[in-house]
Amino acid sequence: MGQSLPPASPVILVVEDEPLQRLMAVDVVERAGFEAVEAASADEAVRILESRPDIHLVFTDIDMPGGMDGMKLAATIRDRWPPIELIIISGKRRPAAEDLPARGVFFSKPYKRDEVMAAMRRFAT
Repeated sequence: MGQSLPPASPVILVVEDEPLQRLMAVDVVERAGFEAVEAASADEAVRILESRPDIHLVFTDIDMPGGMDGMKLAATIRDRWPPIELIIISGKRRPAAEDLPARGVFFSKPYKRDEVMAAMRRFAT
């Protein structure tokens, strides 16, 4: 008889241009029990999403250089990959509730790690 593999943990894409902030976000994801995939920009995140159908949630900063910030990325995800859940963070902006995409959750930096992990676990069930 073959052994059955344990279910894979949900995969979370962390999108953050600041390396230290990205490292801390990946740590939050992994401590919450999930697999982290990293992107340093919204453009890189879209490329990853196009090639990784296993991503369940995107954890993105709003403020990133380049043509697409985290809010535009979130709108793109909601349009192209509607089942993917969204956690949006920023230390500079606080979007109005009506500006967040459907099912999007916002946290201000510095965020409380336990609150973000709780949101990740809610989305994973």
